[in-house]
Amino acid sequence: MGAMATMGALPAGAGALPPLPTLGVPGVPELKPLTRYEAMRLGPGWSHSCHAMLPGGSPRDPRLCGRGGPTPAPRPRAAMQMRFDGLLGFPGGFVDRRYWSLEDGLNRVLGLGLGCVRLTEADYLCSHLTEGPHRVVAHFYARQLTLEELHTIEISAVHSRDHGLEVMGMVRVPLYTQKDRMGGLPNFLGNSFVGTAKFQLLFALKILNMVPEEKLAEAVAATQKPKKPAIEQAAGAT
Repeated sequence: MGAMATMGALPAGAGALPPLPTLGVPGVPELKPLTRYEAMRLGPGWSHSCHAMLPGGSPRDPRLCGRGGPTPAPRPRAAMQMRFDGLLGFPGGFVDRRYWSLEDGLNRVLGLGLGCVRLTEADYLCSHLTEGPHRVVAHFYARQLTLEELHTIEISAVHSRDHGLEVMGMVRVPLYTQKDRMGGLPNFLGNSFVGTAKFQLLFALKILNMVPEEKLAEAVAATQKPKKPAIEQAAGAT
């Protein structure tokens, strides 16, 4: 995950950093990106939220490969959480910088919701200023897992302290679009997300090359079209 390493702290004496990557998907408002160094220099009036995506699978895992052809395309897996309020989000939460580093605070929250994963600064992906009246900077992490590791975390999450209270369960994100151009990722993006979670999902899918950028744009555009009545959708599927 080379994209993660490019956004660490600014070394002493270093020159200007290259522009930070942006989402660049039509129809999705951009959030202001920050380097980790810039985010850590924000004053005490700022709150810090830390969340993580744990994509599972690798190109070497044959179960993630499409069928047909001598070089099947890898199909990674990504997961989110269904929260107690019915909104989709990523594991994590707010971190009190007076007592915790970003990673220590994140791991404390992950231990309550997942129970068996610890992230480090090497897993840091990006930071963004959130919109709205509150002064919040959202930090995002990603750790590449094998499919077996992701499955283990999904099982562990069911037995965590927060399961059934703060978190209703893990949900895998469909990283494909069906022939009707709505099934899969477009329909998933039509759900309700908490805070910056939808932006972070799209950003990570792009930066980590999990979904081609043009497919992301198509999925977002499909969610902005008027939806057919459910009876018409059912008729079209038969």
